[in-house]
Amino acid sequence: NGGIALIDEIHQQKMGLKYLGWFDSGVCYNLWTRNEPKFDANGNLEVEGLKLRGNNVYNAFFTNYLGAQVIDLPTGEVYSALQRGVVDATGWTQIGLIDLKWNEFLNYRIEPCFFSTDLGVIVNNEKWNSLSEEARKIVQDVAIQHEKDSVMALRGKRDQDFAALEAAGMKVVSLEGEAKANYLAAAREKTWERMQTVMADQPGGTDNYDRLIELFYDLDAAK
Repeated sequence: NGGIALIDEIHQQKMGLKYLGWFDSGVCYNLWTRNEPKFDANGNLEVEGLKLRGNNVYNAFFTNYLGAQVIDLPTGEVYSALQRGVVDATGWTQIGLIDLKWNEFLNYRIEPCFFSTDLGVIVNNEKWNSLSEEARKIVQDVAIQHEKDSVMALRGKRDQDFAALEAAGMKVVSLEGEAKANYLAAAREKTWERMQTVMADQPGGTDNYDRLIELFYDLDAAK
């Protein structure tokens, strides 16, 4: 629909880079907790007293909507923080919890999930343009195919991880109805606000903000 083309255009204009593709977008993020989550009378998640590990990816959502007091930690420090009780909850993708061994301490997965995983691949623009047209087409075609294949691969990994976690005792709790809708809307909109703020500080400002939202979100489905 032109979304990747716009991101490519922005990268070329601002950084002199070819945006080759958006990979590994098959799964999303969940909140994972040590203790059973609590909900208020309206079914909203309560975070008072929760020691929630955060980072720049989801702090806008955690703090501005959930009202959580987050503890920023790099990924490599989370295991020891869970072990020592410094944190007792974290956001993380639907895959990788077992690989990181965080499941030794985390017992609950909160649904619904939010955001999406992604991995952008960029190429020096001069090097890209030095390739023959045939070579560029081959690389681009492979990238497009990998975008599709990586989605299916990550979803398969997610299903395997979920099955293994639940077999080991991981429990799943879900927000429902209006609480679920508000939770997802906040994850989306608070992140949009953060993106707009970051863009405003860059050359060119928010010129492409509305167009990016239009191309990468189904706004009717999001209502």
